[in-house]
Amino acid sequence: MLAPMAGPIQPAQAAGNDQVVIANVGDESGVYSGLDGMGAVVADQMAIDDFGGKVLGKPIKLVHYDHRNDAGLANQETNEAIDRDHATLLVDYTNSATALSGENVAKAKHIVQIVTGGGTDAITNNPKYCNKYSFHYGYDVYALAHGTAATLTKEGGKKWYTVTANYAFGQALYDDVKAAVEANGGQVVGNDFVPLGTSDFSSFLLKAQGAKPDVLGLDNAGNDTVNAMKQINEFGLKKTMKVGVMLLFESDVHALGPDYWAGSTVTIGGYWDLDAKSRAFAERFAKKYHGNMPTWSEFANYSAVFQYLEAVKRAGTADSDAVVKQLEGHKINDAFVHNGYIRPQDHLLIHDMYLAEVLPASQVKQPWAYFKIIKTIPGEQAFRPLSEVKCNLQ
Repeated sequence: MLAPMAGPIQPAQAAGNDQVVIANVGDESGVYSGLDGMGAVVADQMAIDDFGGKVLGKPIKLVHYDHRNDAGLANQETNEAIDRDHATLLVDYTNSATALSGENVAKAKHIVQIVTGGGTDAITNNPKYCNKYSFHYGYDVYALAHGTAATLTKEGGKKWYTVTANYAFGQALYDDVKAAVEANGGQVVGNDFVPLGTSDFSSFLLKAQGAKPDVLGLDNAGNDTVNAMKQINEFGLKKTMKVGVMLLFESDVHALGPDYWAGSTVTIGGYWDLDAKSRAFAERFAKKYHGNMPTWSEFANYSAVFQYLEAVKRAGTADSDAVVKQLEGHKINDAFVHNGYIRPQDHLLIHDMYLAEVLPASQVKQPWAYFKIIKTIPGEQAFRPLSEVKCNLQ
């Protein structure tokens, strides 16, 4: 959807409408469309349908926008979702720059925003952005770095070279990867900031090869990670160094085939093949979305929307202030979230994360079952400790 330019930001509420509207603002056509995109919209609709299609006697409507990885467009669409569609929930925001752009609107207009796609920790850890109405759900760059980068450094990968997406997500991830590597006795000896949507990584990979690192770290996501890994394999770099993939989804593995990624250690926020409950959801999702199993980003969308509707039900209203009170501190255990709760001080979902290994094709027992869970990382260990959090919303 494209929107006319919105007017000046004014506080708004959708309470009193004859329906509850959920707006998905995501990447439906760009580098992140494979890992989220329309699959996230399908997951959101499944959550609405599973909830019964109504809340507080009002029908639930889903609208969706393609932000095209443009922060300005995301701002415009977020305004339209609120002003025209009367949305009471803004969800997804794959791409951290769009998440932060939408967060500013949510803050000004007092509308609940749950970011499932964007990874920057600025959403809940930068006083410039964090606010009463915005929540971060599924993962953040701190959890990725302190899962994957810390593990690889402890295992002997002391010398790192990184290739980083040059926007809010990559920049934040680089900072946390560097901190995690150094905290475990390692060093990042070089880094290249690369434009989002880069298809040719050859010059950056040659620089990395010349640095002779123990680990080549990929601080990017989606098609950027896929393109980089394809060329890493073509250049034979895996013979002389480990590859640290900081953010990986099932769709990325599927795009190239598991052998391109085999042996990679990754940190994930959930997994469709984790247990019977997650597999049951995945089987229903696949029937609605081209036979694809959900990525863990799409899975997070389902959980976030369903938990929002539960909060509306508990509050007895879709009024944002009342819903926020019901979300804060709420304990969550569902098909995606295990041992979770929303931390009141910064609105970050604290939950189990998982250290996983990508299986070679010979060990993949069914399509999309690409990960082997190595260990569960309890939420209190996975995410930034409260003592280090810069935002306090209480």
